[in-house]
Amino acid sequence: MTRLGLIAGNGKFPFLVLDAARALGYEVVVAAIKEETSAAIERHGAASVHWFSLGELSKLIDTFKAAGVTRAVMAGQVKHKQIFSAIKPDWRLAKLLLSLGTRNTDSLLGAVAKVLADEGIVLENSTSLLEPLLAKAGVLGKRAPNGQELKNIEYGRVVGRRLAEYDIGQTVVIAEGACVTVEAMEGTDATIERAGLLMRSLELELEGEASTLSRALTVVKIAKPKQDMRFDVPVIGLKTIETMARAGASCLAVDAGKCLLLDGEATTRAADDAGIAVCAE
Repeated sequence: MTRLGLIAGNGKFPFLVLDAARALGYEVVVAAIKEETSAAIERHGAASVHWFSLGELSKLIDTFKAAGVTRAVMAGQVKHKQIFSAIKPDWRLAKLLLSLGTRNTDSLLGAVAKVLADEGIVLENSTSLLEPLLAKAGVLGKRAPNGQELKNIEYGRVVGRRLAEYDIGQTVVIAEGACVTVEAMEGTDATIERAGLLMRSLELELEGEASTLSRALTVVKIAKPKQDMRFDVPVIGLKTIETMARAGASCLAVDAGKCLLLDGEATTRAADDAGIAVCAE
């Protein structure tokens, strides 16, 4: 039986990859990250599960080699702020970090991928087993974006592309053609929540007075101009929709073919129920 390594971060993504790989007959060796991965991965049918700290790059390589793993997939978020946490890197990771000019996602994970490749472990596209879950072009739910939302999307894509060009974040939140929040280390959900808090703060300041700024928020989540599909692929799911609903967001735009709908059609059904338009282009 062919073996596949799975470097599992947080969220549902690694579980979907594990299910898809097993369905195709792979024997999956999971490298679970202590600071990120759900303990439920232990009960999900992997051939073996090995726990690592984010700093233990050498241990990861040695474990994959001992298990005969030559191909691996990285799935699930690893919070960027963990890079600046109290985690202690081993000698291999410390050497890698010292070699980096910047510590953004592309440079860090790209360097890790190169180290793995040099050790005979090829990191493959994280979406290769989940093609049906990639967003298809067009309106994904019952409601199409209205005129103002389309304007917000157009502007949001311009801002988002520049943000992604420098590998800062993937999400921007727009209201009435104004940029309310942009994503950095905090992640998509926190970016949306912050936009909702800003809108509520504005309402309290105005105390019922007229405003030139619509309260309806449009969330635009984009891929990087040269998105490496091996890691940091944009994802949305039920939690995204729930966060948007709480924040007062009415529209979500993503990149077709480069954004995973982690909960499949359940994501768009939840958006329909919340009156949120979802589209991809």
